[in-house]
Amino acid sequence: MLASETAITEPSDDTHVVIFYDITERKQAEEQLRLSGRVFNEAHEGIIITDTQIRIVDVNPAFCKISGYDRSDIIGKNPRVLQSNKHEPEFYQNMLTILQQQGHWQGEVWNRKKNGEHYATLLSISTLLDDDGEAIHYLALFSDITQSKQQQQTLEMMAHYDVLTQLPNRTLFADRFNLAIAHSKRNNSLLAVVFLDLDNFKPVNDNYGHEIGDQLLVEVAQRIKANIREEDTASRLGGDEFVLLLNEIQSTQHGEELVDRVHKAISAPYKINDITITISASSGITLFPLDDADADTLLRHADQSMYQAKLAGRNRHHMFDTLHDQQLSLQHHQLQSVDAGFNAQQFVLFYQPKINMRTGEVHGAEALIRWLHPERGLIPPLSFLPILEGTDLEIKVGNWVIDQALKQLDEWQQQGINIEISVNISSHHLQWEGFYNQLEQALSHYPQLSPHNLQLEILESSILSDITLISGTLKACRNSLGVRISLDDFGTGYSSLIHLRHLPVNVVKIDQTFVRDLIDDPNDYTIVDGIIGLTQSFHHEVIAEGVETTTHGLMLMLLGCDHAQGYGIARPMPATEFETWFNNYQANQDWLDFAYLNLSPRQKLLTLLAIESKQWLSRLIATLETPTEEIPQWPAINHDQSLYALWLGQAHTQQLFDPDWIERVEQTFNQLHQLGKEAKEQFLHGQIEQAQAAIPYIQQTYAVIDELLEYAD
Repeated sequence: MLASETAITEPSDDTHVVIFYDITERKQAEEQLRLSGRVFNEAHEGIIITDTQIRIVDVNPAFCKISGYDRSDIIGKNPRVLQSNKHEPEFYQNMLTILQQQGHWQGEVWNRKKNGEHYATLLSISTLLDDDGEAIHYLALFSDITQSKQQQQTLEMMAHYDVLTQLPNRTLFADRFNLAIAHSKRNNSLLAVVFLDLDNFKPVNDNYGHEIGDQLLVEVAQRIKANIREEDTASRLGGDEFVLLLNEIQSTQHGEELVDRVHKAISAPYKINDITITISASSGITLFPLDDADADTLLRHADQSMYQAKLAGRNRHHMFDTLHDQQLSLQHHQLQSVDAGFNAQQFVLFYQPKINMRTGEVHGAEALIRWLHPERGLIPPLSFLPILEGTDLEIKVGNWVIDQALKQLDEWQQQGINIEISVNISSHHLQWEGFYNQLEQALSHYPQLSPHNLQLEILESSILSDITLISGTLKACRNSLGVRISLDDFGTGYSSLIHLRHLPVNVVKIDQTFVRDLIDDPNDYTIVDGIIGLTQSFHHEVIAEGVETTTHGLMLMLLGCDHAQGYGIARPMPATEFETWFNNYQANQDWLDFAYLNLSPRQKLLTLLAIESKQWLSRLIATLETPTEEIPQWPAINHDQSLYALWLGQAHTQQLFDPDWIERVEQTFNQLHQLGKEAKEQFLHGQIEQAQAAIPYIQQTYAVIDELLEYAD
């Protein structure tokens, strides 16, 4: 209560008037103001107040303590001075849009302190309105959650990954093991479980100390990871024990080859702190579902086999014995089945076209064997040819393929289809002492045919057995009989350059495993580029198999390979269908148009980047839209592992572009890959809708790259 007294002087009396005012509301307002001031000044959370122009008008002491900025440093500035560059511009634009539409926004934001250190905040922004409902200020309240985020990341890593090697630990391995078994059952494919133990690792610790031993384990883990496929898993169980899960194994031999590749990598010398260390590994292998057991039993079987490898002298692998017995029995039964099918004339040849992408000409076809089983339908070659390896039946079937191909060549030439046919010849067949005479006799049945139209395709990996004998046979076939020789699956062997130099080769075929990921994997790109250059140096023709898309073809033409075959052109088909396809074939217009371009080195680099970035975007979006039950096929999210990194290196080295332009391209690509990385993380954490919501922002960033390429000149 507030009292006011006033004296009134009258002639008749001395009068005083007292007036009382109720100031309760004012006192409450003052108390509320004092309370607000204490909250503002004593709160542990940082507080920022801006005007509607997004200029900071006030901050509290907690803000200064967290950010390192003095109040005088920040008043009047835009909050963007706090940005860490960990978020794209679209992130902040989206924040402002939501704030303007809904009046509030909340989320996690990475900011930067005055000293440059990054810190994570949980930020809440509210719009302050006047009595008319108009925005007058924005209030931001945040807390520092950096330690919590770091602990969360650390816990996630500790929960799923080995602290030393960063390989999946037992927990994550168990999950992947169950997924791999389910995948094997679903796809009726083989899964190899490999238990790998280093040989004589204990002396390394004893002689050089545990620190050197730990560094050795880290490098071993890196080599293992580098020599298995992306779909495979390597895990460290503890000590010097590792387990590998190798998916989609085609045969026992295939699994053994993959393990041998890992062994070879491990056995190369290590250089650690000026100490040279050589070590080897022993492995046990079991194949599911041939070894039809649960996960624990499979692991135990692989472990038992590993000890058998140790007993046999170390530095080797050993296949689980029960599986070996099962395979022998199964192979014998399967061989009888294949022999019966061959004698019943159930085998047929399909033909896959080979074309010149630059001219649109169909110049050949590869003859591919199929088994037309009366009950099981059409059986692909990988399901029965491995059974024949090293047998007399393999030679018998190989001779039949040559006879059928020559017969088909004769029929097609009479119809005006003048192309070559290539047939696949196995190493065992080629080393058969009667091979040359049998081929000569087969050719003699068709004197009107040019032997030049028959091409023998030899797998590079099959030449390892006896290169001298094989080379002599091939030279006789080429020089005396006139047939052409093709080296198939080039680049997958151990001595490709030696083969290219010493074998009488007319054509080199690039293996489809390199072509398939040519646009996504810089290693495959480099291999393909190297094979093409190497082949041209030896004046051989080069053809790429596995061309599945127009983009594959454009990239190959850009690198200098004009000949191709693959599903993107046509799938293998019976002879009658091939004739119809041949007569109705229309060349790919994109390839023909590209053939007329005379690209400069600068234009080639621009085209390379355009193809790579478009492919990267398409694959990322397709993966983000992939149903969750399917295995996602991510592009290279880290830009230094993508083809773009290779392009950037060439752009800097060749100095064909303005440095400022290259810098803008680099910045935009970094933004694009960061968006892709964040979307991938959301997707993998089950935040599918949030990940898919990033697609428009990813497309917008790609549009900037597209524009930079368009106006590069």
